[in-house]
Amino acid sequence: MHMAETILIVDDEPDTLQFISIYLRSQGYQVFEALDGKTALAMARERKPDLIVLDVMMPEMDGLEVARRLRSHPDTALTPILMFTAKSQTQDKLSGYDAGADIYLAKPSHPVELNANVKALLAQSKARKVAKTEKGYMVGVIAAKGGLGVSSIALNSAISLTNRFKKKVIAMETRPGQSSWQDELGVSGIAGLDQLLDMSPNEIHPGVIEKQLVSHLLGVPLLFASNRVHDAAAATAVGQYAAILENISALAEIVIVDIGTIFHPAYEVFTEFCDEMILITEPQPLSVRLTKNLLANLQERKFGGMKALTMITVNRVLSGMSMPVSKLEEKIGYPISAGFTPVPEQAFMSADRNIPLYTIQPGSQIVQQFDKLAEIILKHIAA
Repeated sequence: MHMAETILIVDDEPDTLQFISIYLRSQGYQVFEALDGKTALAMARERKPDLIVLDVMMPEMDGLEVARRLRSHPDTALTPILMFTAKSQTQDKLSGYDAGADIYLAKPSHPVELNANVKALLAQSKARKVAKTEKGYMVGVIAAKGGLGVSSIALNSAISLTNRFKKKVIAMETRPGQSSWQDELGVSGIAGLDQLLDMSPNEIHPGVIEKQLVSHLLGVPLLFASNRVHDAAAATAVGQYAAILENISALAEIVIVDIGTIFHPAYEVFTEFCDEMILITEPQPLSVRLTKNLLANLQERKFGGMKALTMITVNRVLSGMSMPVSKLEEKIGYPISAGFTPVPEQAFMSADRNIPLYTIQPGSQIVQQFDKLAEIILKHIAA
């Protein structure tokens, strides 16, 4: 039996709310109602409607703020929003779209026009869900603090999976204005991530993402962030991140996501979409304490349980100045699956030549370490 699509209607005018509800129910939809923004947010997260019809002019919390909060929460970041309001000036519409509306429809409007827009949004949402059916395995790479080599681990792991294990892999940066890969690979002026973050979530689909990928000479398509510092504010576009992650996984067997740290504004979205987390630490007291806190947070989000969690250590100092792996595991309370030892000469050559560390010396110890990490990921996929 076909389940009726669900619509949440939010309007502080009871007569308007009743009119829209009666009409949409007559079209076969299951309808929920909310008279204020706070109630709407709670109902949206609890009932997860297929569509939200949202008024703008409401007391205490207006529709613009409701839309922004919906877009900032993983459970509702991709829920289609149709703003249906008496505010009809051009600036009002721009404000609505900036807040996260997919369609802005001015009152009064004929019920047939309302229904046509409802159908259009629901059809687009259904098409996205169908495209998502065959999705790749998504691996996030994260550390509790900066400077632990997250970007390098993400990039070189993707290269290993592609070249050593012949997998179809995409690797993506996530921090606009802070691209590491552009400097590492000696390129500039590429900002595919930023282009996507500037779109409405409803406009983002696999074909659009594919156009922003840059095919690297080692066979790994990359989604670059910009390296212009003033672009960093785009990292708050949580709804767009959700749309990117939902759709990019349709383009590859494995997607490697360079998250950075827990302080990324879209951290909750990454933990929602990733199938596995690679958590990087180092054998130093401060990093150990911070890693233990991050580990607890990830475990609350089912990593290390229903979802795979791989802990690795990156040692950048002489062995006599760091704690042994057994001590590190004891202090963190989680097993270390792989370790990366210092390779200062190869790291210098990599930076000097603008080529990835994996390619400096084929068969070297660092290459074997990246291959081991890739093998761990593949075992989790097969499990």
